[in-house]
Amino acid sequence: MKLARWAAQGRIINGTFEDGELVGTDGVRYNPEEAVWLPPSEPQKIIGIALNFADHAEELKLEKPELPAIFIKPSTSLIGHKGKVLMPPGSAYMHYEAELVAIIGKRCRAVKAANALDVVAGYTIGNDITVRDKIGKYFRPPLIAKGWDTFGPVGPYMVTPDEAPDPSDMSLRTFVNGQLRQEGNTRNLIFSLPELIEHISMIMTLEPGDQIWTGTPKGISHIYPGDIIRIEIDGIGALESKIVLGPKL
Repeated sequence: MKLARWAAQGRIINGTFEDGELVGTDGVRYNPEEAVWLPPSEPQKIIGIALNFADHAEELKLEKPELPAIFIKPSTSLIGHKGKVLMPPGSAYMHYEAELVAIIGKRCRAVKAANALDVVAGYTIGNDITVRDKIGKYFRPPLIAKGWDTFGPVGPYMVTPDEAPDPSDMSLRTFVNGQLRQEGNTRNLIFSLPELIEHISMIMTLEPGDQIWTGTPKGISHIYPGDIIRIEIDGIGALESKIVLGPKL
């Protein structure tokens, strides 16, 4: 099942995505081109994992972490499918990061890896937008690089585990204006999703709707206002976003 949230006719609607249409819980069908897609969950926490692909750490000339490198993205960074990402004026190097996102389905703490997938409600796609020139020695965790409003496109919907592929073997691709720029597979994660859930839930209670962004593979590159970013994950779907120049602050 593909569970979605969207805005239409002046209200927020929950439902499913079926046969190319959005279907509300009351059975009313909506044209997805006329709806405003919303993030598929309303998380209390958005937990990102830096450098969780070895080839991405190598392209940044950084060592592989010995433990999951956790950071938090603010909820105000989230936008839905086909949303607009606001590029801060004066940014020199802004890039995309394609990621598999796991959405938590039940309140939990101290979950063991062996049972970790039991707490997952479903999977979606995230684009961990980053301004690389804002990352420096003293700016970790990199909130100033990854925490801006609109820097978390996510969606378009959540695929439930019974319909999703094996999360340890999902292929990711990023296209910029139709050109393939990034490609990877979750089989190459340094820390698997069950290992991440065990580690994170050792530190904090996870709540329904919380999102775990599992990391991005090699292949980041510059993006600019006007670019269309499309991220595909086999068996999950495709997430599109447009880059626009944000207001001067």
